[in-house]
Amino acid sequence: MEFHKTNTVLLFLGLFLLLDALPVASQVKQPDPVRSSVSFVIRNFGLDVKGKLSDLKGSIQFDSTNLPGSRFSVSVSSASIQTGNRMRDDHLRKKEYLNVPDFPLIQFISTSIVRGRQAGTYEVTGQLKLKGTEKTIKFPFTAEPEGTGHLFKGSFRINRREFGVGSSSISLSDELTISLHVASR
Repeated sequence: MEFHKTNTVLLFLGLFLLLDALPVASQVKQPDPVRSSVSFVIRNFGLDVKGKLSDLKGSIQFDSTNLPGSRFSVSVSSASIQTGNRMRDDHLRKKEYLNVPDFPLIQFISTSIVRGRQAGTYEVTGQLKLKGTEKTIKFPFTAEPEGTGHLFKGSFRINRREFGVGSSSISLSDELTISLHVASR
């Protein structure tokens, strides 16, 4: 009887060590702030103005074999906006545009992730919260395994007026394109 108990204990210990050694594909990761970028393009006076936001934070849980269990919950600092023109950046931080003092974060939380139409693509639906307004958005993305995480790439368009950003500006295009290049670690 003692021999059987010892073997059972050893068997469970061995299984535990084996499972512990296997990589967990859906473990929670964070965006790598050095290798990740959130950029945008908007037309102003007929010219493309490019910019970026930094200080990307949050949690990423992605498993291509368990999409219902996958989640993105990320934010970026609205004060981090950079367009290459300091005066314009300071203007964009003011109340009429991003209202940084009252809304320091731009947030995205996924509600579903499904496979895309093309191999290796996915589609995420979630809530984008910008300047106190929350809207459901949906966009395609790719996820390439990289080290212990993934490299996610995607882009989407939003109407800035729907979020109350620069409502009185007539020289600024209503739509802007946001591009994501997010490395998880």
